[in-house]
Order: sequence, then C-alpha cells, then structure tokens
Amino acid sequence: MDILNKTPRPLKISLPGGKVLRLGPKMMGQITAKAAEHEAVKKLLDEGVIEIVGDGGTKGVGGTIQDSGSGPSQAGPSGGGAMRRSGDR
Repeated sequence: MDILNKTPRPLKISLPGGKVLRLGPKMMGQITAKAAEHEAVKKLLDEGVIEIVGDGGTKGVGGTIQDSGSGPSQAGPSGGGAMRRSGDR
C-alpha cells in the first residue's frame, strides 16, 4: 500500500514490529496491509496527516519496464568484458 505525507513537515511513523517509517514532506512511502491497521497509522489517517493512495500494483509494471530497459545496456558491457578477458590472459 502506498501512503502519502500530506504535510509540509517530515513524519516519523511507528509501525508494527518496532519498525519506523520516515516520510519527507509531500513524499510517498510503502507499508503493508498489516501496518495500515496499526494504531499510529490509523490515528494519522483520521487526522488527515497521511493518505492511503493505493496498493503497490502499479509499481510492478514500472519495474518490468525498467528491467527491459536495462537489458540492452547490460548486453553492451558484457560483450566488451569478454574481449578484455581474452586479452588479459
């Protein structure tokens, strides 16, 4: 789940398991569904300090695009690396 800090100040949000999420002003972060049910998160939601924007489903599509974009760039250096290995023997 994505959450948005709607304030102009940084936030420090307590999460279950003793973890802490730090969000800068107007920044987004990700929490689990279990963390969204935590008392501190519910309090901030009720006050309107943070907003749950959506789940992380759209991020997966972006990751796939980035992976396909990084594929060709990895192919170039790996070809050059093979040439160097044969010359360094």
